[in-house]
Parts: sequence; C-alpha cells; structure tokens
Amino acid sequence: MKPVLALVGRPNVGKSTLFNRLTKSRDAIVADFAGLTRDRHYGNGRQGKHEYIVIDTGGFEPDASSGIYKEMAKQTRQAVAEADVVIFVVDARGGLSAQDHDIGNYLRRLGKPTLLVANKAEGMTEGHQLSDFYELGLGEVMPVSAAHGQGMRSLLEKAFDALQLQEPEDEDDTVDTNVTRLAVAGRPNVGKSTLINVWLGEERLVAFDMPGTTRDAITVPFERNGHKFELIDTAGLRRRGKVFEAIEKFSVVKTLQAIETCNVVLLLIDATQGVTDQDAHIAGYILESGRAVVLAINKWDAVDSYQRELVQRSIETRLGFLKFASLHFISAHKRQGLGPLWTSILQAHKAAMCKMSTPVLTRLLLEAVQFQTPKKTGMYRPKLRYAHQGGMNPPVIVIHGNSLEHVTEAYKRFLEGRFRKEFNLVGTPLRIEMKTSANPYADKEK
Repeated sequence: MKPVLALVGRPNVGKSTLFNRLTKSRDAIVADFAGLTRDRHYGNGRQGKHEYIVIDTGGFEPDASSGIYKEMAKQTRQAVAEADVVIFVVDARGGLSAQDHDIGNYLRRLGKPTLLVANKAEGMTEGHQLSDFYELGLGEVMPVSAAHGQGMRSLLEKAFDALQLQEPEDEDDTVDTNVTRLAVAGRPNVGKSTLINVWLGEERLVAFDMPGTTRDAITVPFERNGHKFELIDTAGLRRRGKVFEAIEKFSVVKTLQAIETCNVVLLLIDATQGVTDQDAHIAGYILESGRAVVLAINKWDAVDSYQRELVQRSIETRLGFLKFASLHFISAHKRQGLGPLWTSILQAHKAAMCKMSTPVLTRLLLEAVQFQTPKKTGMYRPKLRYAHQGGMNPPVIVIHGNSLEHVTEAYKRFLEGRFRKEFNLVGTPLRIEMKTSANPYADKEK
C-alpha cells in the first residue's frame, strides 16, 4: 500500500506550498495569509518507483480548547494518526516559536517517525542559522524551499528511509489472477460490513449503527459458484491510543488504499442520505484510479417513493461521470436485490480485463470516422489511421494518425461509445490516447 505522509506545523509556514510541490499539483490554495487551510487535504505523489499519499493540514495548536482552532487541531490529530511519517514544517526565516515547541512536544510523545523540515530556507547556506530548531529534540533539521523546489528529493528519500521501503517489485508473478479483489467502499454507516456479513452467511465483521465501527481494512476470502474473491471492507480510522475525542466521519486514507489494491469497487451509497460530497469524492477517485466499479444504493427499503426519486436525480447529477457503471437498488439488511450484484461485479471485472484485437479496433475506428469525421480546427483536420490496445484494467486504446492533438473531447466520447458498445465494456473506465505520427520533414528547410 502507498505510504502516507502528513504535513504538520503552525500557520503560514508553507505546508500547502510543500503539498503542491510533493503532489506536483495546485490542489491546495496558497496565499500569504495565516490559517488559510482548515480541513485535511489529500493528494497523490510519486518519486521514482515509489508512490505515496500526502495529507495537508491546517495550522496546528495542540492545546486549542474552543472555536475553529479546536476543530483544526482535531483534523491535524486525525491526519497524524493516519500517517506513516509526519513531516513537521517550521519557518526557517521566522525562527523558532513557542507554538513550534508545543507541536514538537506533542509529536515526541506520539513516538511516530517524524522529519523536521525548515521551509523557506532558500539562500541559507550556513548551518548555524537553523541551529535553534535542534531545541525541539526531533533530530536533524532539513532545510528546504517548497516555493523553489529545493531539497524535495532529499526530503522524500529521508521519508522512505524512515519507512524502510524496499524498491517496488513487479507483482505480476505474485498476484493470483484467478482471485478477484472486491473492495466495498462508501461512507461510514452505509452498510458495508452488513453486506459482507450477508454474503458470508455469518457475523464475520462487526456491524453496528454507529459511524466508524470498522477501524481497519478487513480482507476476507470468499468463493461463489467456483469464482474466488477477496472481499475488502474499507474502514474507519487506525486509532492509536486515545488520539481522538470523536470518531472520524470519513477515513480517506483507508478507502484510497483499498481502491488502489482492488480489481473492482462496489460503491455503496445510503439511500436515506442521498449522494453526498463524500460519495462523489470516492467516485471521482475510483475513476481517477481506473478501477472497475458497480454502484449500489443500500437501504432502498427505508425510503418512500418521493425520496427514491430524489436519490435517482442526485445520482444523475452528481455521479453522471459514472454512467458506464451498473446501478443496483438493494437492502443488505433484508437481503433484497443482492443476486444481480454478482452478475455486474463479474461483468465489470471481465470488461476491465478485456482483450481487444488490433484489426477489430482499427475497423471500428475507420467506420466511426466514415460515419462522422472529426471537426476541422483551423487549417488542420485530424486523420485517424489505426488503433490498438495499450493496456488493461482499465482498458486503454491508442489511436495513431496525424494532427490528433486537435481531436475534441466530444469526438473522443463519440469514439468511446462505439468501442464500449462493440466490446460490451460495462462497469470499467475506458481511456483513449492519441499519438500523432512524427513528420519526417519537420527538421528540413523548405
């Protein structure tokens, strides 16, 4: 699973800038204003062959007892509990503060691997300028500049060393291809554990009417009609001691890690609450990860006709980007509608692993072009010549031709519909890549 790095520190030390640098994104809002970040923010990063998850947090005041600062402190404690390595960010130019001491004392008591990073250290070549930070008792001070990208590689190498990560190995030889890994994902208290218990025919997992009952990702082997599965019940927080004052509402890390390691995701939604922002967040990550997905609306028996209509509308508006996924209305508690789920799960897995021959793909492509040519852009009209498969899980189709950078997103969707219909690609994302042929005369003078 991907290691988790949490960025912690007082306000305005550059945590969000460092987050954007580590994830190579602009997802976190950055401004010269203290306290801009309040909630936890998750992002993915990669260094060489190592992938990781980064958590950005708001300004941390461990002893805050009221107001927004208490809630921000709670968010930071939850991020620290989820993390494998904590990156404590201090301001190299602002110097050591009493709040840094408070945060340092809190992190030392936890005993979790911690890296002390002095941000905004561009131009500071002499070590004595950072000597005050050794008072925190957290070991070596690493000077970095998130704004300029200085020290990022060394920081990540130190984090990987703290985790004692080995070089990732190719997993093709070790993974049992006959076993389908099925992750049941969704917000807490939507019935994930109840559904798995019904499938297993026993109380294998603790199911209770309280959000966050499941505290870790549970993997259970299961066989149905000769097909082997590994059922993954995505979890709540990894609680270490008495870290929290309240149960976490939504554990992002465990859900993301389960999605990364599975073949098919069963996204479970609570009919009594409709499609929430958290549901849409998980669905978006599933699509981004390229995992096959099946949608199931649980507790369908507990809502009336008016609420059912509202739920169906919210699915169309908020989860419209998952139109390729099968949709089921079920009741895990009353065991209603569960049979067809398995058909869709197997269908989604089969579609994700579909093999598409080059002659068939090229024929479909040429037929599509004959039916509707791509739109001309300026003096260029894209010419699509042939297609072949570029990968599975999710299926990738690579199209070759000329001026393909001018192919519109609408035309790509048109092609996607053709390919999906021919190969019955239900339940899996489909990615189309365009590769323009090189012009052999481009470097020659006319």
